[in-house]
Amino acid sequence: MASTSHAYTPTEAAAVSEITVESVHSATDKRIIETHLVGSRGRSLTDEDLLRLKLWYGVGSILSAERRKRLFDTIEQNPDAETVRADDYLIIDVAWAREQLAARAEALREAERMIENVKGVVGGEPVFKRTRVPVRTIAAMKTQGASTAEIVKGYPSLTERMVDLAEIWVAAHPARGRPKKLSEQGLKVKSVKHLSLRNENASKPSGSTS
Repeated sequence: MASTSHAYTPTEAAAVSEITVESVHSATDKRIIETHLVGSRGRSLTDEDLLRLKLWYGVGSILSAERRKRLFDTIEQNPDAETVRADDYLIIDVAWAREQLAARAEALREAERMIENVKGVVGGEPVFKRTRVPVRTIAAMKTQGASTAEIVKGYPSLTERMVDLAEIWVAAHPARGRPKKLSEQGLKVKSVKHLSLRNENASKPSGSTS
């Protein structure tokens, strides 16, 4: 049975391929991939485009641009091949790359089903359905080092899966404009701490006076 083809915006393609959106645009400019007009979504990329992106930047430090283009030609001629020989010493695991992309693409689609924008709820910020928890807040906490378990403990309305999906959704939907203040999101500051940047206990240089 033929697999279903999906369309991705440049930012979605970047999130799924784990590269920057600037790299996606660079690949388009260099005609490594070609975008396609798909209805109201505008310029979109296909699953095969994502495979090219992942391989182009994944082996960029090993293969020249010309050899990478020949690699793509070989893959196109052998679409069902699980591995492709790039040279005498390098074999590319194409099946593994496809599996990685498919898993991240499905994670993004799952995140899309969990997240919504509701006018009047947290200032219209994207939130997890049936909660008032902003998705970008959770993604920022993950980026800053908070564990999934710590976040779920602080936000019991979330599941571990919701927390894990926050980062890929935010990567695919970067915020535009200045960050909204808490008051604009319908949130309130519960406490404020003032931290001194000066170490009061640091020893003074010898010979210094107070």
